[in-house]
Amino acid sequence: MIKTIGIIGAGIAGLSTAKIFKAFGYDVAAFEKEPDIGGVWTASRRYPGLTTQNPRDTYALSDFPMPRSYPEWPSGQQCQEYLQAYTEKFDLAQYISLNSEVTKAVIDPVTKRWNLTVTRVTEKNETVVEEHQFDYLIVCNGIFSIPFIPQYDGAEEFVAAGGQICHTSEFVDAEDARNKNVLIIGYGKSSCDVAMAVLGTSKSTIVITRNLLWKVPKKILDVLNFKYLLLTRLGEGLFRYIRLRGFEKFLHGPGLPLRNFVLDSVESIIAKQCHLKELDLLLDKPFETIARSTVSMVTDGFYESVKEGRLTVKKNSIITRLRPGKAELSTGEVLPADIVICGTGWQQTVPFFDDDVRSKVTDARGNFRLYRAVLPVDLPTLAFNGYNSSFYSQLCTEVGALWLIEFLRGGISLPSADEMNTRIDTRLEWMEKRTDGKHAKGTNIIPFSVHHMDELLNDIDLNLNALVRFKQWLIPVTGRDYRKITGRLMKRHGISESRS
Repeated sequence: MIKTIGIIGAGIAGLSTAKIFKAFGYDVAAFEKEPDIGGVWTASRRYPGLTTQNPRDTYALSDFPMPRSYPEWPSGQQCQEYLQAYTEKFDLAQYISLNSEVTKAVIDPVTKRWNLTVTRVTEKNETVVEEHQFDYLIVCNGIFSIPFIPQYDGAEEFVAAGGQICHTSEFVDAEDARNKNVLIIGYGKSSCDVAMAVLGTSKSTIVITRNLLWKVPKKILDVLNFKYLLLTRLGEGLFRYIRLRGFEKFLHGPGLPLRNFVLDSVESIIAKQCHLKELDLLLDKPFETIARSTVSMVTDGFYESVKEGRLTVKKNSIITRLRPGKAELSTGEVLPADIVICGTGWQQTVPFFDDDVRSKVTDARGNFRLYRAVLPVDLPTLAFNGYNSSFYSQLCTEVGALWLIEFLRGGISLPSADEMNTRIDTRLEWMEKRTDGKHAKGTNIIPFSVHHMDELLNDIDLNLNALVRFKQWLIPVTGRDYRKITGRLMKRHGISESRS
């Protein structure tokens, strides 16, 4: 019988998993390598200018709304404070070990229990190695755990001469850019956020991007909050899912001209609102490609700064070589450079597993092979939660934890191993085709967050009622919509809601 649960990570996924499993009577222990909880929102990883992509009410956990005093798009610090308050509200701190990195996770071949080696840094800055055992292990270290920085020719020479190369998550103080020439690699949200954060401090700020991508303004036409466009069931339905159902069959069948008109209109509005043609930043791909990789919001003031000449974007370019104080581009240009800040994504890895476990969790290309984005097929005492890049990561992790609870209590009949592998293959093939290979090693579910939650909730017969689902077609999905689901599952298993 499974009683003890080990959790790797104390970001949103780790915290919500610990909270839910604790409510169902399990003994939980979470290990976080950073000095504070919060995952991407921790102080040690919080770049200047960091905010949520989601509006406040769409980023809250189901039973813990964000403070009304928060702005519509909370800052990174506010998100960390919110998660700290969540930890205190549900008395989770005693179950979390901070400054504690899981360096090895090995399964006992006989008992199938997990042996974890944890390296902990004490308050006296001493390193202590500990061993822990658990009946079940849930990996919640997130898909943004290890920053990826390109290898540049001449990097050592550049750094030796005083230059700096770092990831956006490692650039935590805008003052480091004062009076320096800053090159920012990438065109995603983090790159553009950092560009705006250092603009008034740096000597020069240049964004270098291999590819442009469509960005969504926080307010369409400076009036309509984007959540009414993309964070509804209708917004998701505009993009073709792996399986069509209900009204989506109309949208991608007889109603396709109407669907195309809506997306074309949005494309035209955004192009005009952001002055993309005037700035020579208009893409040659349609707006609907926004659903093929990652959805990025427009950083406040970004395009205005480009228009005013205060900020430069070098498109269709990469750095080919670094020299002391300079960077050579693929276009032949040579730019002054003191700091290179890379918003170049993350690596999804599980370095604490041995080769045998890793081979069962990922394929030869490093794609995670997880049924329902939760379960590896051949490891009965291992699960993942939060391995999905989405607008509703917080709700997806809550629903994922509830799905796991029901699974461990025998309430889910899984398909055969062959059938699960077939479904995983089909999904990976669809993701590869849909995203042009940019699916974050099989973890990207943008923009299909609600579809994903529906699948999990249908498995455990706890989906929202028809009225709430109908409302979500027109009104943005919020955490409040899902607040009763945990209680419903607890009631099913005869557990008092007071424990939650």
